[in-house]
Amino acid sequence: MQCHLFIGDCEIVRAEARRLEPDRMASLTLKNVKKIYPFSGDDSKRKKKKGGDAEEKKVNLQITDKGVVAVQEFNLEIKDKEFIVLVGPSGCGKSTTLRMIAGLEEISEGELYIGDRLVNDVAPKDRDIAMVFQNYALYPHMTVYDNMAFALKLRHTPKDEIDKKVKEAAEILDITQYLGRKPKALSGGQRQRVAIGRAIVRDPQVFLMDEPLSNLDAKLRNQMRAEIIKLRERINTTFIYVTHDQTEAMTLGDRIVIMKDGFIQQIGTPQEVFNHPYNLFVAGFIGTPQMNMFDAKLVKKNGKYAVSLANLTVELSSDKQKALAANNVAEQDITLGVRPEHISLVNNGGIAAKVDVSEMMGSSVHLHVTAMGRDVVLVVSTMNMTGAEVSALTGGANVQFSFGGNVCHVFNKKTGINLEA
Repeated sequence: MQCHLFIGDCEIVRAEARRLEPDRMASLTLKNVKKIYPFSGDDSKRKKKKGGDAEEKKVNLQITDKGVVAVQEFNLEIKDKEFIVLVGPSGCGKSTTLRMIAGLEEISEGELYIGDRLVNDVAPKDRDIAMVFQNYALYPHMTVYDNMAFALKLRHTPKDEIDKKVKEAAEILDITQYLGRKPKALSGGQRQRVAIGRAIVRDPQVFLMDEPLSNLDAKLRNQMRAEIIKLRERINTTFIYVTHDQTEAMTLGDRIVIMKDGFIQQIGTPQEVFNHPYNLFVAGFIGTPQMNMFDAKLVKKNGKYAVSLANLTVELSSDKQKALAANNVAEQDITLGVRPEHISLVNNGGIAAKVDVSEMMGSSVHLHVTAMGRDVVLVVSTMNMTGAEVSALTGGANVQFSFGGNVCHVFNKKTGINLEA
């Protein structure tokens, strides 16, 4: 990783930087972009299905006769000055996509445009981008000032301009007092600010950030997340941010791109993917605690859709009625999704459950219960509860819960796709 950064640094800044034209836009377009890692070794070692089929699935990766497909037909339009977050589990292809945008990975198929310019074969130094990596990769023998100034010195930028840009970036990131120190004398958060500052001074068209907070502890991650939001407001450029942390994605992105096994699962605003997940993967990945899933039936009662499970039948809200009717959805077995914070305790008429674990979280209590033969999580607000009522929610307690028709997510049992989509 560090070696890649050094190569990227040198390539990106080696040539004299071009002055940005006033009308240059930092929009990006990815059209059917694909990354295939060719097989190594003898072709005879390539595995094929019986019958000569050249494609197979192995460990969630698509194997073709050309190699292993890490990113599959990636299509995305990124607007000027938009903050896009690529999110997904490890190995889903998000960092590979970012590196293709940076020019550090070759694009196997498809087209990448920065503004109106096709950049598939454009060297990293000519793409006018800056990248911040996970491991900081600062030059250990240089001071903070020299680390930040390094790229500008390679461009033969005048000394007074270097000084001005470095000090401005240091002020934005609140690291002015550390300019004379070397990286070993800094904390992890301070080192990451220096790495970001080194990118800021380049004044790039596009800012690329590859899991920049993953090496920090939880408290520092929260602080740095807020700093990145402030930074975005101050430097006002296009950001593409990669993370596996859905909390980062939800709090930072104008839109988020959720990936799995090299495929885009859904693109939307944080609110859109939270309220209207396209499939079961997105529903389970976005939201903490994770969405509860139940085996249920979608039924029609007096011409209206309802979900039925255990002893409970819940009529769906009017907007869900319209969406299901528009798709002409028939009665069927479904997977029903309900978020923990949308489930309420009731005195009677609800689904019976037994509390296994009770986690007090201050303003709420997280109840891990067994209901209908499966584990279910409830987030119950304690704001209007007495101390005795909260204390009663301990392991072994019997409770009942219910939920409204406006918070139900209905998924096709076989495909996992949201029936409202």
